[in-house]
Amino acid sequence: MQFRRRLPSLTALVTLEAVLRRKSFTLAASELGVTQAAVSRQIAVLEEEFGQPLFVRKHRAIEPTAACVTLGATLAKSFADIAESVEAIQSHGQDVVTIGATVAFSSFWLLPRLAEFRRANPGILVRVISQDSPIALHGGEVDVAIRYGLPPFSDGTVIASRGDVISPVCSPDYLRRRGNGPLGSADEFIETDVLDRSWYSWAQWISLAGANIAVKPSLRFSHYTETIAAARAGQGIALGWRMLVGTFLEDGTLVQADRGELAAEGRYNVIVPVKAKRSNARDLAAAWLTASLHG
Repeated sequence: MQFRRRLPSLTALVTLEAVLRRKSFTLAASELGVTQAAVSRQIAVLEEEFGQPLFVRKHRAIEPTAACVTLGATLAKSFADIAESVEAIQSHGQDVVTIGATVAFSSFWLLPRLAEFRRANPGILVRVISQDSPIALHGGEVDVAIRYGLPPFSDGTVIASRGDVISPVCSPDYLRRRGNGPLGSADEFIETDVLDRSWYSWAQWISLAGANIAVKPSLRFSHYTETIAAARAGQGIALGWRMLVGTFLEDGTLVQADRGELAAEGRYNVIVPVKAKRSNARDLAAAWLTASLHG
C-alpha cells in the first residue's frame, strides 16, 4: 500500500509514543519490556529517517523538540483510535452493558444488587462507570444510567424514577451513648461538603424539615461514602438517604437517630441515551434496574 512507503517503522513509532508519554527512555523500556538500549536504537532510527533530532538530551533528562511533540500528539490519538477499534471487534457478538451512576449510588445501592442481575444473565458482561460529575449520555459510552434530579433531561429518556427520604442516622453505639431525645448542640454532626447541593447540607435539612437547632458539624468529608463510613463507625450523626443507606438500616449497622424525615426534592431516574442503539443487554439491564428501583 502507498502509505506504507511514507511511514517509518511501526515499532519505532510505538516506542516514541511511550517515551513521550512516560518522559523517560528508562520508563518506556520498562513498559515495552525491552532494554533502554533498544529504546535508544529505535529513537535513533527515527531521527535518522527524519534527518533531525527528536529530543534534546540534557543531564538526566530529555526534552522533545516541537516537531516531536506534534508527532507525539498524532501518535497518541491514532493509537487510542486503533485500541478502541480492536476492543469493539473483540466485544462483537458479546452482550455488553455499561451502567453509569454516582460513586455513592454504585457503592451503596447498585453493587450489592448486581450479583442478582449477573446470576440471572450469565452471558452478559457488565461494566460500571462510577463518577460524581455528571455522566454525559451523548458520547455513547454508557448504555443506561441512574441519574438523580428532576426530569426531563435533554440527553436521555427516563424509563423509571423513585423519590427518597432523608433522615438523621448514626451507629447503634452512638445512639446508646447519646440516649433518646431530639437532636441538639451536644450531638456530633457529620457533614458532606460537595459543590453539588442536591446532596443536602445539615443547614438545608434543618431549614426544610422545620427543626429548631443550631448545627455545627465537627467532621466533614468530600464524599458521601466517607460520611456514611464515619457514621457507621460511631463518630456522629449523618444525613441518611434511605435508598442509599437502606442496607445498613436493615443489617443494624445504622439506626435512625431522630424521627425527623424530609422528602428529597429530586428523584433517582433510570435513564437511557436518546440516540442509543437498542441491544438485548441494555434492555435487560434497564428492565432489571426499573424493577429493583421499585422493589
